[in-house]
Amino acid sequence: MIVLGIMAQWVAWRLRLPSILLLLMTGIIVGPLTGLLHVDEMMGDLLFPFVSGAVAIILFEGGMSLRLKDIRETGAVVRNLVTIGVLVTWIITAIGAYFLLDLDVSISMLLGATLVVTGPTVIIPLLNQIRPSGRVSSVLRWEGIVIDPVGAILALLVFEEIFAVDLQEGIVIALGTLIGTLIIGLVVGVVVANVMIEFYRRYWVPENLQNAGTLMVVIGAFALSNSFQAESGLLTVTVMGIVVANQRRFNFQHIIEFKESLQVLLLATLFIMLSARLQPESLLLIASPQTLLFVALIIVVERPLAVFISTIGSGLTWKERLFISWMAPRGIVAASVASIFALELSNAGHPGANLLVPYTFAVIIGTVIVYSLTSGLVAQQLGLSERNPQGILLVGASEWVQQIAMQIQAAGFRVVLADTNQSNIELADSKGLETYLGSVISEIALDEINLSGLGRLVAMTPNSEVNALAAEHFENAFGNRNTYELRRPERDLRGGISPNIGGIPLFNDDMTYDYIQTQFMNGAQVTTMSANLFQNTPTALPLFVYDGEDELQIWTSDNPPRLMPDHRVIAFTNFNTAPETFTTTRKPVVAMS
Repeated sequence: MIVLGIMAQWVAWRLRLPSILLLLMTGIIVGPLTGLLHVDEMMGDLLFPFVSGAVAIILFEGGMSLRLKDIRETGAVVRNLVTIGVLVTWIITAIGAYFLLDLDVSISMLLGATLVVTGPTVIIPLLNQIRPSGRVSSVLRWEGIVIDPVGAILALLVFEEIFAVDLQEGIVIALGTLIGTLIIGLVVGVVVANVMIEFYRRYWVPENLQNAGTLMVVIGAFALSNSFQAESGLLTVTVMGIVVANQRRFNFQHIIEFKESLQVLLLATLFIMLSARLQPESLLLIASPQTLLFVALIIVVERPLAVFISTIGSGLTWKERLFISWMAPRGIVAASVASIFALELSNAGHPGANLLVPYTFAVIIGTVIVYSLTSGLVAQQLGLSERNPQGILLVGASEWVQQIAMQIQAAGFRVVLADTNQSNIELADSKGLETYLGSVISEIALDEINLSGLGRLVAMTPNSEVNALAAEHFENAFGNRNTYELRRPERDLRGGISPNIGGIPLFNDDMTYDYIQTQFMNGAQVTTMSANLFQNTPTALPLFVYDGEDELQIWTSDNPPRLMPDHRVIAFTNFNTAPETFTTTRKPVVAMS
């Protein structure tokens, strides 16, 4: 499973396809089609404890990607989507299952509850590929992660209702379960997360045990919550992740990178494991006309209606609302919840329990195919996907880099500062700059950084290897013509990273990090000036040029922009450098005809 899972994800990366499709296809091939993999025999009673624990780790990692500052403008929309939207989705899906799939009422309600969750492991890569403008990216990211425990809790309430003796007893049990889950999930999540942070902050845990220790705490908190109230552990671990992500007492970057690698492994194993459990007859059921009609109902009717109702009075444009309504792929949580409850219902002898899993997988496969193939085109048609985004991802957040970012932001362009130095990030935050605390050369950065409106990467850290690797890492996202790095000093050119790796060299030939830092310490400042003033300031170092047409150009000595009278130049001033240093990069301002 590990070998096939990682290979499937690599093939998906090479073919630029959602990895979930390749994983599901692989599981179906080695499971129901060929019978090479017998998951139940291999795993035995450990199967669903393993599945539950793996989902808990994935949700904790997802919670660690959520920053509260990203939800300030869209919090009400996310709240409505995970409450009102969940109810609308549940009701319509259940009605469709009852009439189209001929399921009984209880299984229809349980299937509807299982399918309210979306798949953040599918949504986030799609958003990074499309890079939609506006607020839709933040809404979809938060909804995709927060809705997972909400959907699991709803499915649990329906599951307990199935075994209730009468309606009154069922309502009492459901209310008690809901209140208990919320209290236990929130309290245990907040308390355990803060205790763990304090242990690490006080260095009571050595660094070599922190990754394993975090894994232990997550699984322990998950199991502890579930021992008090079934399925409350999913809420606990999500809350833990959010608490860890939004505190400033300890830098969890190395733990985030560990969880990133673990998530890749767990997703690969889970999807193959669960899809391989399908029976051969289930494949015919998945491809049946009534199942396809059911999937179409979810995509065309249920999701748009849920989004429309949830976003009334939200301030979102109709284009943003329409795009959000066309992005709701299901993922691993739906598959896991359906598999667990189907087994318990089967053991209880409930009729129709064996249909829960194949219909869930039909929706997963159908929604992933439809949304991955069409969402980019929909974004373009709605004008939400920028063909030539002008924003800048600045890698490194030194004080002079922050000055550059402030000038770019003042010019009206989106700029994001990324750094592993917490002090730099906190200072940038205090100046109102958008930031990302973490390593951009980790795979998780591609998921966590909102690339909406960003079109170029500019690496300006003191580490030449980090600059080169950052440019290389984001080459697929931005293209090799849109990744830049500072000039490498002579020592790095002789024995450092290969010159064939990295981005386009920035600015002038001598402008290394050390040189710029020295000049900044001696009084150099970043400012914005007119093109004519720049020409008359011989000791100004040009950095960026922009005009009235919303185009931001990056200055390089190999390809300096052609200056026009209406251009504005972002430049360093007060450089203690001979004027001839910059003569090779200057061209006269072109007179307006």
